[in-house]
Amino acid sequence: MRRRLPAVFVLAVLVLAGCGSKPSATGVFLEAEPPLAPSAAPSPTSAPSPAPVQGGLKTIDYTPAPKGFPADPDSSSTAQITEGLHVTRKTPVYDAPGGAARAYLAPTISGVQLIMPIVAHQADWVAVLLPSVNRTVGWLPPGNYTTTKLRDQLIVDKSDHTLTWRRDGAAKGSWTVTLGAAKTPTPLGRTFVLGHSTLPGKVYAGVDALALGAVPDDPDAVATGLKGAHIGIHAWYKDDFGYNKSNGCVRMPKLAQQTLLSELPAGTPIVVVA
Repeated sequence: MRRRLPAVFVLAVLVLAGCGSKPSATGVFLEAEPPLAPSAAPSPTSAPSPAPVQGGLKTIDYTPAPKGFPADPDSSSTAQITEGLHVTRKTPVYDAPGGAARAYLAPTISGVQLIMPIVAHQADWVAVLLPSVNRTVGWLPPGNYTTTKLRDQLIVDKSDHTLTWRRDGAAKGSWTVTLGAAKTPTPLGRTFVLGHSTLPGKVYAGVDALALGAVPDDPDAVATGLKGAHIGIHAWYKDDFGYNKSNGCVRMPKLAQQTLLSELPAGTPIVVVA
């Protein structure tokens, strides 16, 4: 079992959790990671050059991401993603190889390291899953990033209320979970682990949540205090699994949640299928 290392940064968030419970602002803690390998050198083949960057672009953070990015073309794919990306400096992210820059990506979000799964390659450009917007990708040209190996994957099946953990393609565990209610469903598609978030109150079984890159599909359907919150995976204070009851989060047994907290690094891909 991976030894938990000291947290290195804190991110103020509201993790979307509980039914009738209003979580308060908490800290997301990313585990210290092994050094990231340098990205591959640009190929001498002709790759589309980045277009000039226009002024006034936003840096993607924990609030809703800027618009204009393409949809993830394989959002329901359960194929394992094996590589993550970390930008080493503030870098424009584009809507296509050689397309328009729509925003910036920074090495951190409010001080925590950001690792995004790589989901496509095209002419030396790479596409990553973006945080703070659902089922969306952004494209990056060569340079200004490093990569790291991703071994783990979580698959959430809404039809039978199960969460399955895979490592290197092999199932390591599967549990019955509770998902979002009809008005606040757990968002479908691919996302990833941003980090750990400490939640208040006994209802969360005293165990940190895994804060995800996904946000509610309908932010107006959640309580006012949860606006701007991200989806989380967390433990629950009683054996109440196999239902659609939450505000969008995935609730799971405490011991299983503790296992995932100790094993899954930032950037771990997650896919929610119907």
